[in-house]
Amino acid sequence: MKDASATAIYGSRASNGVIIITTKKGSAGAAPSVAYDGNVSMSNVKETLDVLNASDYRKWIVELYGEDSDAYRALGNSNTDWQDEIYRTALSTDHNLTISGGLKNMPYRVSLGYTNQNGIIETSKFERYTASVNVAPSFLDGYLKLNGNLKAMLAKSRYADSGVVGAAARFDPTQSVYSSDDVYKNYFGGYFQWTTNGTSLNDPNWTRTFNSLAPANPVSTLEMKDDRATSKSLVGNLEVDYKFHFLPDLRLHMNGGMDVSTGKQNTDVSPYSASNNYYGSYGWEKIDKYNLSFNSYLQYTKELNIHNFDVMGGYEWQHFHREGSSRYNGYYQSTHTEKPGEAYNLTTKEWASENFLVSFFGRLNYSLLDRYLFTATVRHDGSSRFHKDNRWGTFPSFALGWKIKEEAFMKDVDLFSDLKLRLGYGMTGQQNIGSDYAYFASYNANKDGAYYPIGYGDGETYRPNAYNKNLKWEKTTTYNAGLDFGFLNGRITASADYYFRKTDDLLNYVYVAAGTNFKNQVNANVGSLENRGFEFTINAKPIVEKDLTWDVGFNLTYNKNEITKLTSGEGEGYYVTTGGISAGTGNTVQAHAVGQPASSFYVYQQVYDKNGKPIENLFVDRNGDGVVNESDKYFYKKPTADVLMGFTSKLIYKAWDLSFSLRASFNNYVYNDVESNNSDMGTLYAPSNFLVNRPTMVLANNFQGTGNYYMSDYYVQNASFLKCDNITLGYSFKRLFGLGVSGRAYAAVSNVFTITDYKGLDPEVNGGIDRDIYPRPLVSLIGLSLNF
Repeated sequence: MKDASATAIYGSRASNGVIIITTKKGSAGAAPSVAYDGNVSMSNVKETLDVLNASDYRKWIVELYGEDSDAYRALGNSNTDWQDEIYRTALSTDHNLTISGGLKNMPYRVSLGYTNQNGIIETSKFERYTASVNVAPSFLDGYLKLNGNLKAMLAKSRYADSGVVGAAARFDPTQSVYSSDDVYKNYFGGYFQWTTNGTSLNDPNWTRTFNSLAPANPVSTLEMKDDRATSKSLVGNLEVDYKFHFLPDLRLHMNGGMDVSTGKQNTDVSPYSASNNYYGSYGWEKIDKYNLSFNSYLQYTKELNIHNFDVMGGYEWQHFHREGSSRYNGYYQSTHTEKPGEAYNLTTKEWASENFLVSFFGRLNYSLLDRYLFTATVRHDGSSRFHKDNRWGTFPSFALGWKIKEEAFMKDVDLFSDLKLRLGYGMTGQQNIGSDYAYFASYNANKDGAYYPIGYGDGETYRPNAYNKNLKWEKTTTYNAGLDFGFLNGRITASADYYFRKTDDLLNYVYVAAGTNFKNQVNANVGSLENRGFEFTINAKPIVEKDLTWDVGFNLTYNKNEITKLTSGEGEGYYVTTGGISAGTGNTVQAHAVGQPASSFYVYQQVYDKNGKPIENLFVDRNGDGVVNESDKYFYKKPTADVLMGFTSKLIYKAWDLSFSLRASFNNYVYNDVESNNSDMGTLYAPSNFLVNRPTMVLANNFQGTGNYYMSDYYVQNASFLKCDNITLGYSFKRLFGLGVSGRAYAAVSNVFTITDYKGLDPEVNGGIDRDIYPRPLVSLIGLSLNF
């Protein structure tokens, strides 16, 4: 739901649009029926980062360092594909059983579900059990209706250490996973690791330890870390709808809801691991949450000849509460003076946070001759996340509609089966600022080990958080004009919309002068942003025959955004940095500036040689002052696409159906952080005696790590793409084996293919900085739905 007026009634929850989900129900008076839906899927890694294999890696080491070098002597004798070692073919299953039916005045639906999902990284998995029930009784001849939903869930997870993805791409391919050398058996559980002198441990029995500057053996990391979580949740709501006997046009609707959950994560790291070698570690974190909500409204509907009125007014209250505790500690080895496994630093951290959202709202719908339509809404929201002076925001909306097809002059025009004009205006608010207490000073306990000597003991220390008492609602105002039309008795339907969307008091983090706050970044209302564009959707039925139908759909969105105001500073050269990268320290390659798209790339202009190869750390002196510095950076491209497209197709022939979906994105750019952070070929060998691998994409340039090469527009790359998200083939049946069982068998493939010129693994990157080399799997699935 994107219409300006339609979304405004939902308040701050509609700041990014609205998706309406309707809970399935049974049917009153229906006999009990049983349904099953299940599938088995297989996930495979389609593509991994292309890195040097062992043979090519040895050649580069010889070329860069020579055979009589420490780098050459550090090489191993194996040929290991480390990415292949951590990835696997993952099998998963999902099963759901439903019983539904209804007594005379009480439909019901009961469901049980089980999911077992294995991740594509070794050791990772997820398991979930669900149970839900829905009852919808009615009383007083239908004047009073209840609708109750309750869903319980138990989930169990084992997490793989996310660092293994990068480590597998960087680890020396000439080394083996395991080693029989006593050093690795005694101190690392038999896994190869880059080591250093263990004298810092002050234990004569533990003479070697992990070199913390080197990447860790990713297989060891997976096996030596046991990270598991269990969560339980209960979600429910009860709706009451009463139509007044003395005034049937007036109804009262109330809805109370809850979402309660508790979860605990336990992390156990072996003393033979790289991350906490010799000591090992154990820790847990527990989080309890509950979200409570209540809304109530009165609605009055009345038809007076050619006039139709629908008036509604209501109140909504929401409470979000979270609290948690954690404890992390190390374990000494048996060789130490402490007892085996004796814990230390046993400090429990506890925290709690909550926020409230209170709203008053009203809506008027009016239609004349069921042809001329008018809607007005207003919502008054109050959020506890803002100071009392800025707590409340008012968000109105208006909409006009004209059913042109209903006019007398259009009645006999057979070309159109539908024609409607829409105009809308609406305002929504945003209060998701990442903290419940961002407007006043608050303190967090420091990590274990951060103590300060006080008197005869050590006192635990606390750190202050940045705050801004002037924070207020981010407000987005949208104007839209749309046209809905249909042809050939509804076989072709389409809609076209033009929109203009302005966001004021944008919420974002900005840098502040040292000493003016507790941190160098603070959440603030930083300025204004405009989006304008066009959306077009068309659905058609090219073939409608007895045994053959074909449905197709196409959508197109064009959008242009521009920052129009920054409140923290003025002038042509003022900008707000964002988009941190991995290379260097504290570097950013994006910025917000007036007149530019949000998060535009702000980089140096690369100089190339006559063969089109970038020259390391050589940039264009754009201002001509003879020096290349910060003032020579320029705004170059943006991460958001100019045009988005989608296409769907579904072909049905008798009992068979075949469908697929495509998506395309044009003129979106991505900073390839994976390439820039691995471009330094001069550091394959580190002086502390370890080797690292490199992606093949960086070989041609052969950069040696000179200067700020990573701030170049060379790494800002066109990430336009065409993706096939899904292909599904199904067969429906009415009487399986001659029994009264209907259903459908189907097979599907998702993430089928991607066509792009982008050099990274995936061009679809959130925020425009590609730091992720975690591959999206190709998922193949077979499923069966049965109705008894």
